Amino acid sequence: MELSKISAVKKELGTLFRYFLVFCKTWEANGPKYYDSVTLKTLAFQIQLVLQSPITSPAIKFAMAKKLGFAFLVLVAASICEAAVIFNPISEAHRSAALELFSVAAGKFSSLEEAFEALRTFEVLEIETKPDLKDSTCKYVVDTLSSGSSNAKDLYHALRVSSLLKCKISKGDLAGAASRLKDSVKDAKSLLDFYYPVGGLILIKDQTSEVDVLFADGDGIFRSVKALSQSDGRWRYSSNNPESSTFAAGVALETLSGIITLTSSEIDGNLIDTLKNDVVKLFDNIHKYDDGAYYFDDQLLDASGHQGPLSATSSVVRGLTAFSSTSGSLNIPGDKILGLARFFLGIGIPGNGKDLYYQIDALACLENNRVSVPLILSLPACVISVTRQEKLKVRVTTVLGSTAPPLSVKLMQVFSSGSKDASIIKQELKFDPKEAVHTLDALPVGVDIGEYVFAFEIVLSDPEHKKIYATGGRTKVPIYITGVVEVDNAKVEVLESDSIETQKTLDLPGKNDVALSANHLQKLWLSFQLTTPLQNRFKPHQALLKLRHESGVEHMFVVGNSGKQFEITLDFLGLVEKFFYLSGKYDMEVTVGDAAMENSFLQPLGHIELDLPDVPEKATRPPPQAVDPYSRYGPKPEITHIFRPQEKRPPQELSYAFLGLVFVPLLGFFFGLLRLGVNMKNFPTSTVPATFAILFHGGIAAVLVLYALFWLKLDLFTTLKTLGFVGMFLMFVGHRTLSHLASTSSKVKSS
Repeated sequence: MELSKISAVKKELGTLFRYFLVFCKTWEANGPKYYDSVTLKTLAFQIQLVLQSPITSPAIKFAMAKKLGFAFLVLVAASICEAAVIFNPISEAHRSAALELFSVAAGKFSSLEEAFEALRTFEVLEIETKPDLKDSTCKYVVDTLSSGSSNAKDLYHALRVSSLLKCKISKGDLAGAASRLKDSVKDAKSLLDFYYPVGGLILIKDQTSEVDVLFADGDGIFRSVKALSQSDGRWRYSSNNPESSTFAAGVALETLSGIITLTSSEIDGNLIDTLKNDVVKLFDNIHKYDDGAYYFDDQLLDASGHQGPLSATSSVVRGLTAFSSTSGSLNIPGDKILGLARFFLGIGIPGNGKDLYYQIDALACLENNRVSVPLILSLPACVISVTRQEKLKVRVTTVLGSTAPPLSVKLMQVFSSGSKDASIIKQELKFDPKEAVHTLDALPVGVDIGEYVFAFEIVLSDPEHKKIYATGGRTKVPIYITGVVEVDNAKVEVLESDSIETQKTLDLPGKNDVALSANHLQKLWLSFQLTTPLQNRFKPHQALLKLRHESGVEHMFVVGNSGKQFEITLDFLGLVEKFFYLSGKYDMEVTVGDAAMENSFLQPLGHIELDLPDVPEKATRPPPQAVDPYSRYGPKPEITHIFRPQEKRPPQELSYAFLGLVFVPLLGFFFGLLRLGVNMKNFPTSTVPATFAILFHGGIAAVLVLYALFWLKLDLFTTLKTLGFVGMFLMFVGHRTLSHLASTSSKVKSS
């Protein structure tokens, strides 16, 4: 890898890093919906660390910087699109999240409820279930259905799983389950007591027609559930609980839909109409976000212990879909149905399996509901480069990404950023059937680089489809038009009394190495012009000039806009205190950055040698410079240590003589033993006493060895601890040995 290429990559990534910091503040203010700016900042600073790292291999640095730079670009583009509140249908990211969140431990699910949530999510996302998992789960289902101790909730979840896996269940098990579920309906007192048996019977009805699951008194059961409804469209879980819940409303609608299906006779039409009015009242209390998303909120815990808009909204959508399939049309505005779809798509990817199930299951219900099927307008890319002549593409699909019916997309209006005025366009986009996208061949006249809001309108080709699909009228989408900005007439001058002392022409962005000098009576003047691809004046988010003293002190100045050009004048006479009277070399650096400017740059200009007055006694001192946190990992200063001189020792001959004197008492000990006539006559001859005698002498030898080890290597505490154990051993064997000798001696005397 040539050093020139490494330098070019460092320059581009450095520009990218500064470019990001320039408009990151804007992202923070807008609040990105899926990606926060902290993630992007972290990646940007990683790029900077790679550029400043002490890696000696240019190839390694190039590879690291290239990968980080690519990841940064992807996240920046994604963050802009997500911050623009663009709703995209289900993607591969949801499939990957499902496989991760619903990972199976030990080859089986922990419960049938979790199994259904995972399998339902897999079914909607078209993820294939493993055969071994299917076998183990079906066995779990059969055991639950055949068990007499299974309650209505267990049977309901088992039947739900069976409906997805197509488990082989005997007619007897289904008949037994149906009988128990019917008995549960007779004893039901709460909403959930009705919900589980009714749901289970519906599942049995869908699996076989040979089992009787119909209610003889469906109208009475319907009225019992309807009695739990509230005037605002919400429902209570039981008559003993006065608190109403939105989640319970969805459960009730699903239950009543099942009762209508399972009733052998017709339900009173007035009850159905009343229930439809309850649904309308429920939607009258729906909440709305600024981006057009609608949702239901709930203060009570749902049946699974969850609480919040996601579970409540999912429950209502599931109940609405079920009820509309049995009771006919409902008077629900299409924009609210589309708003519900935007809510579920706008939350991104949930962090746990149950929330992901709520999201995917609700979207699947919206995909197939009979009220109104929402159509989603999305953009493959919301950042369009005029320099590369990119085209704006729009895709219209259902919430799950299915193909939309025949339609056309029109660009109706274009709003400029920061302006309420809009250009009326009414331009139809060209449809590409191969890619299934609508393309705007050319940007409208007058659209230059910057931030805009494009208003699109979906027009269905078949008028009958207006009764089936919800398009939401005009959809406003923020679009970022980027391009290369030309920098002209860039120059830097040293002025004295408004006359030019020194003038240098600059190449921005490009390589510059000017050398200037000035004193406190002179001025520094910098100017340049910025022009867009349409030859309009361009005002970037930030234009900065930085002077850095050789001691590390930095000074930042904002380059002002005079209308025709950007310019700044530094009067050193008024800046001597700000410069802390520091004379010497100052490196100059100019930064120009904007979100729409593809060639944002941070460019060194060279240096200026300043000659400032001497420092007064009471002048402010420059602040201490920050210590590089990575310097702590660098080499430390070498530590030099002088050891104490070796102490004087006696002559070697004297040491050997002292060693010989140490052994003199030992020799005297052996001589004394010989004089006393020591012998082994009294050593025990029988097996047991002889063993204790040997152990006793061995223990004495061990004590002597312990003394030697203490002299050579052991410390006092270790020696005393070991001596304690050896001493107790000696007491025991010594006592047995001496007892044997005493008894032997007494026998000899008595004989």
